[in-house]
Amino acid sequence: MMMAARIALGVLGALVVVIVLDAAIRTFVLPRGVTVTLTRIISRLSRALFDLIARPSNTYEQRDRIMALYAPFTLLLYPTVWLASIFGAFILVFWSVEAVPWGEAVRLSGSALFTLGFDTPKNLAPIFLSFLEAALGLGLLAMLISYLPTIYSSFSRREIAVGQLAVRAGTPPSAVEMIIRAHRTGFSDRLDPLWETWEVWFVEIEETHTSLGILSFFRSPHANRSWVTASGAVLDAAALRLAVLETPWTPDAATCIRAGYLALRGIADLFGVPYDADPAPGDPISIAQSEFIEVYERFVEAGVPVKADREQAWRDFAGWRVNYDTVLLTLAGLVMAPYAPWSSDRSPARRHRPPIVRSRPRTSG
Repeated sequence: MMMAARIALGVLGALVVVIVLDAAIRTFVLPRGVTVTLTRIISRLSRALFDLIARPSNTYEQRDRIMALYAPFTLLLYPTVWLASIFGAFILVFWSVEAVPWGEAVRLSGSALFTLGFDTPKNLAPIFLSFLEAALGLGLLAMLISYLPTIYSSFSRREIAVGQLAVRAGTPPSAVEMIIRAHRTGFSDRLDPLWETWEVWFVEIEETHTSLGILSFFRSPHANRSWVTASGAVLDAAALRLAVLETPWTPDAATCIRAGYLALRGIADLFGVPYDADPAPGDPISIAQSEFIEVYERFVEAGVPVKADREQAWRDFAGWRVNYDTVLLTLAGLVMAPYAPWSSDRSPARRHRPPIVRSRPRTSG
């Protein structure tokens, strides 16, 4: 009976090691978005803790300061849980192979994992197990350390574009402000390079934010900025340019929208966000026609050249917006994005969240 128990616990320990290695490789090394059960459990427990801490906050700024720690804390929590699991797994393995008391198994595992060397096994098989545990412990730490520059490099490139958008679209970003400012400064006929830049940006965040999902939750240095609301402003500006502005047609805005909604959908897939992959142009969107009409009239007042058929402009805009409407709003709620018109202001999470007092949103850059 004792031998059977040793074999069973030894196999359990080996299985835990395999699960941890699989989670570490697929989380940090595998260059594609996959669901990793252990990583997701750690992330959800960490998020529940931070939601609990942030819940009493009376202002958005207070909540933002708390949630800014969520992603870095969770990133460091991954190897902590993995190392703790490896430590516990090898306790079972040493107890099974070496036939030593539990206290001695704990000493052997701790000495090997942290390469302390104060306790070493005497037999050949446990010695190789000690080498293996030490290598795994050092490898997991080295993996995190080596990937930190990559993570923050991706974050920096993302935020540079978000910060540059504030110059064109204000803070929080507004597609309407972006187009009006472009018209007032005489740059409305030079928007095509902007769509090309953001097309590349969307392709990059799809790759980085699906390969390492925690990047989606790294918050901008500026409390009122977010990669999600920036995405919404650019996509809406491109949709308004195609549907409303009386300017020569070019494909750049359309390809930007396609790159944008494919990127948002790819990230949504990683988090299990449901959406209609093939919506009809006439499907409902979160923006009411009356809101669109108000924007149309603002363009007219600002002297922006608009198409004469307002009803057709609305149908065209809705036809573009329906491709990214659901995923944009859901991701805004998921990352707890700051207030921004036509995106986080109507996300499901905001509609169901207890009201909080926030400072008046700024609309200037």
